This record gives sequence, C-alpha cells and structure tokens, in this order.
Amino acid sequence: MSARVLWGSFSLLRLLWCLLPQTGYVHPDEFFQSPEVMAEAARPWEFLPSSSCRTVVFPLLTSGSAFWLLRLWEEWGLWPGPVSGYALLAGPRLLLTALSFALDVAVYHLAPLWEAERWNALALLSGSYVTLVFYTRTFSNAIEGLLLAWLLVLVSRRVVWSPTAEQPVPGPWWHSWLLGGIVVAGFFNRPTFLAFALVPLLLWGVCGVTDPGFRSLTKEALVLLPGATLTAAVFVAVDSWYFSSPSASTLVLTPANFLHYNLDPQNLARHGTHMRLTHLAVNGFLLFGVLHAQALQAAWEWLQACLQAFAHLGFLRSLGARSLLSSPRSCLLLLYFMPLALLSAFSHQEARFLIPLLIPLVLLCSPQTQPVPCKGSLVLFNGLGALFFGCLHQGGLLPGLEHLEQIVHAPVLPSIPTHYTLLFTHTYMPPRHLLHLPGLGSPVEVVDMGGTKDWVLCQALNNFTKQPACQVAGGPWLCRLFVVTPGTTRPAVEKCSFPLKSEALMFPHLTLEDPPALSSLLSGAWRDHLSLHILELGEKPDNMTEKTLPMIQP
Repeated sequence: MSARVLWGSFSLLRLLWCLLPQTGYVHPDEFFQSPEVMAEAARPWEFLPSSSCRTVVFPLLTSGSAFWLLRLWEEWGLWPGPVSGYALLAGPRLLLTALSFALDVAVYHLAPLWEAERWNALALLSGSYVTLVFYTRTFSNAIEGLLLAWLLVLVSRRVVWSPTAEQPVPGPWWHSWLLGGIVVAGFFNRPTFLAFALVPLLLWGVCGVTDPGFRSLTKEALVLLPGATLTAAVFVAVDSWYFSSPSASTLVLTPANFLHYNLDPQNLARHGTHMRLTHLAVNGFLLFGVLHAQALQAAWEWLQACLQAFAHLGFLRSLGARSLLSSPRSCLLLLYFMPLALLSAFSHQEARFLIPLLIPLVLLCSPQTQPVPCKGSLVLFNGLGALFFGCLHQGGLLPGLEHLEQIVHAPVLPSIPTHYTLLFTHTYMPPRHLLHLPGLGSPVEVVDMGGTKDWVLCQALNNFTKQPACQVAGGPWLCRLFVVTPGTTRPAVEKCSFPLKSEALMFPHLTLEDPPALSSLLSGAWRDHLSLHILELGEKPDNMTEKTLPMIQP
C-alpha cells in the first residue's frame, strides 16, 4: 500500500473517529482548560481572577467559537432539536480536528526542505495515535504543536541546505511579523513554547546573516518586535477584559502568573513529581514508540561522529567549521532533543507535554534515501495506543454522562419537581457542560469525590439521602441519587447498604488508578470490572436491606 493511500486512509479515520466520537478520557485538562470554561459550567483555579494563569484567547477561538455556532444554529432552527451533550462534545473536537490538518500541510512543505520523503512523513504523522487522539482534542498542547509546525515552516524558508547556496533569499517583511506573532502566541498559550522555539529561532538568526555574531543576531531579533508587540497587546487586552471585574479593571499578564506558580517546586509537587529522565526514558516511548528509539539511535550515531571530529580537529576548530549543524539531520536532532532536555529540567513531566515534538520526529524518521523501518511495529504500537487512549482509558465516563443527560432531561414524574444528585467517585472529574444543564427546570447537583475512602463515601451518601427538601424527609422534592463508579470500586458502594433501584453499565472503562486484578479479568465477571457502573440508590430505612435489580446496559 502506497504512502499516499495510507495518509488518505488515516486522515479519513481521524475525521470519522472524531464524529463517532472517541469515548476515551485522556486527561481533565481537555475539558477544564477550554470547553468547561467557555460553557461557564465551571471555572478551574487557573481561570479564577485571583490566579489567572491561563490565557482565555485560545479557549475563545476554539471551544468558544464552536459553542457560539451551535447556539446560532439552534436559534435559527438549523440544528435538529435542542443542542445535546454529543454536540457539545463533538463541536470543539471537530474544530480541533480540522485545525490538525494544518500539521499535514506544514509537513507537506517542510519535508523537501529537511530532506525527508514527503509522503512517508505524512503517513507517519497521520498514522500516529498522537495525531488521532491528542491533536483532535482541546488540549493547549495541541495548539502548541500547531504553532511549532508553522514556526518551522517560516524558519525553514531561510534554511537552504544546498552546498552551492551562499545566502538564502530574504522573505517578505510580513514573515518576520508573523514569526514574532507566533512566538508570542505560543508563549501566552503555554510559556513552555519557548523551549520548542529556541532551536528554530537560532537557526533563523544564524542562517539569515553572513557573520553570525552577537550584534547580527540581536539585529535579527529586533525584526521580530513589531509582530510580537502587536500580538502581545491583543492577548493582554483580551485577558485583562476577561479576568477583570466590572467595577475595577486590571492589567493581567497570564504568562507571568503561570511562571510564578510553576517555578515554585511546592506548587509543582501538588500536581505530581517525576524523575528528571521520565521524558527521555518513559514518555518518549509511550507517545512515539519505535520512532523515539530511532531518534535515540540517530542521536548516538551523531554524538559518536561529533566526538571523532573533535578528536581529529579539536573542539574549537570543529565548532568554527559548524560541523554540529552541517546537515538537516543534525538540526532535526536538535529540534527534537533540545526541547525534551529543557522540559526535563522541571519535576512535573506528563507525556502530553511532548506531543509538539511529533513534527520534527516524523521528518527525522522518514529520510529520502531509506524506507521507513519497523512498519509492522509502528502499526501495532499506534493501534494499541489509539485503542487505549481513544477508547479504554476512563472510556465509560463520557457515555455515562450522555446516559445521565437523558435521565435528568426526561423526569419520571414531570408534575413533581425532581432534585438530582450525581455523585462521581474514583473517576476523572466529570465535565458538567456535557449534561447541558442551563435552562433545565430541575436542579442537578454534581459531586466529584475523587478517590475518596469507603467510609467517607458512605457518610456522604447518608447525607444526600436525608436532605430536608426530599419527600422521604417530608419535603416537596422527589430526590434521585446516582452513584457513578468503576466496576473495580463498586464493592465500596455495596458496603454502604443502600437499596439499589437500577444499574447501568458503560463498557469499556479502564481506570489505572483502580485497575482490575488479573484474576477478575479471567473470571466470568470480567465485563463488570471493565465497565463504569451508574447506580441509582434509594433511601435506607433501618429495616431495609439492599435489593439488587437486573442491570441495564444501554
């Protein structure tokens, strides 16, 4: 099968899988740094005026614009019926999926400049589960990768690898404006963007002058100021408008607040600490598999060649001859490993922080003179990665929210006011906007208890079933209590001895925080352990014992 056919097939899969949609829940930041904020369902601490660590510009451009279009279509009658949780989930993802094809366009233009085989690079890009899963979701890391790709497109116009070329032809004036704007936009999106932009900017400066000295590089850097200043002014203005109160307006610099928070080791420790080699030894293989191994092998060969050059010519003469930057391959190694090394300086290292490195990696691993090795291993690795992160990981939570949305929007007794309590335990944070609660007459209380202990869960259930407003306590409301928990932690709910009214299973659902035992997977109840359970509980009178009803599998 040709590389063009592979690219077309994976591109179609990218679009269709977005619309299905993917049920895997990779990380709460997908929702709580964009859709939840724009839907005004919840304001995470990063978007509170007291913290203001994240710019609101990109959430407005992505989730905000998607929600605005959905509301517009609903008002004009173009959308069949009211907007559902599915539309609220698929809308922002569809926009990011469309934007992800800007990566393909970038690689199409970059491959010949970096001596990579164009269609092999595109096939590697579109077939990577990082593209299929991460770049189709509202992660700020996906925006970071898009900005890096087009930064490389602008920079590579100056980089001419032909031995006969003396000086690259300078581009139009707006190239430098756009380059400065991309750097600042990436910095406001995630200040770590500077780690990715360092080598491209150095290449842009060095290849743009005949004598790369400090004065020449400073002069080149000043050319970026107009575009950078204009972009920074836009971001500061929008962020200041969003975070300021109606009574008092303040100047908000979200990157400064981000750096102030994350440069404190105690703050990073709250989000988890990792070994410094986690990116190199774990996350690179987790995201890229065989491609990361090929990059390590190429880096080792390049290092050996450099050591031999140092031994024959001496360190200073080798540097003066620019032997370290004598080929596109050596520069691609720097584009890949320099950001990885800089990000490794921080103790908090999540795999998704490295997804922008996919672009230089596919260019590095698709040379024009060699076929792509280990094709079978690549297909197997990316298939397993897409299955795990796109379907299995916390995979029952989003379908579970769709099931609960139908329940709260279709009360059993419409004439009686109903109060719903949705309690989530041992799951990722539930994105409330997918329940589509605005305008709903019945109050819905969403409680996220995280990985709470068993006795705390039972105490909370006792409190929720004895609310004064409920009919069982003499109140006017019909109260319904739902507990959402993985199959591996369902026994904790049973210990609380509440009567079970109904139960629904969402399959598949795998949580690594409470994984199923191997013995349970080999038993006849393996499906129960790989499902998310939605339990409706009743009031617990002193003389009532728990009655288990047949399971409902929607």
